[in-house]
Amino acid sequence: MIGRLRGTLVEVDEVLALIDVSGVGYEVELTSAARSQLPAPGEPLRLCTQLIVREDAQLLFGFADAAERELFRLLIRVSGVGPKMAMAMLSGMTAADFQQAVASDDVTRLTRLPGVGRKTAQRLVVELRDKLGELPLLASQRSESTPVSHPRQQVADAESALIALGYRPADASRAVAAVFDAGLPTNELVRLALKSLAPVE
Repeated sequence: MIGRLRGTLVEVDEVLALIDVSGVGYEVELTSAARSQLPAPGEPLRLCTQLIVREDAQLLFGFADAAERELFRLLIRVSGVGPKMAMAMLSGMTAADFQQAVASDDVTRLTRLPGVGRKTAQRLVVELRDKLGELPLLASQRSESTPVSHPRQQVADAESALIALGYRPADASRAVAAVFDAGLPTNELVRLALKSLAPVE
């Protein structure tokens, strides 16, 4: 099992980041939150990861922190939720916000996630309600989060809003990064990001 990588970021595209670890290049698919924390190419980084082995492939996924990875592990145990869907869900909502939605039976909020219909949302609530409450990392993240003042939370919220509007996670991440300013409220970040994404007339 590959649970963590420490190396140098080589390059990143819309889907994968290539990370050099002692001469070995690992291709890692990232959540939006993990992508927003990437350093510049050539800079060192540490990343929580999860390896998924299938008959036809070995897939490595990267996360912003251990709490996000733990949620991924729970999501892929839910019937009908595979690794790709779990990654899309994590890119559409922070781990703490997801825990809050499940705890409050907020099915409508969950259906706003990419690929999640009402039946899947109901299944997530039923299967994860008790399990999420047992995860201290997620509980701590939720109690300590400050949505407006925490830069990572601002970025994730702005990206989630753009994804909900139909933009691809990679495009949303780039647009928010281009206009990010810790002093701006999330709604202003979204407005500026939308402006940067608008086609030039």
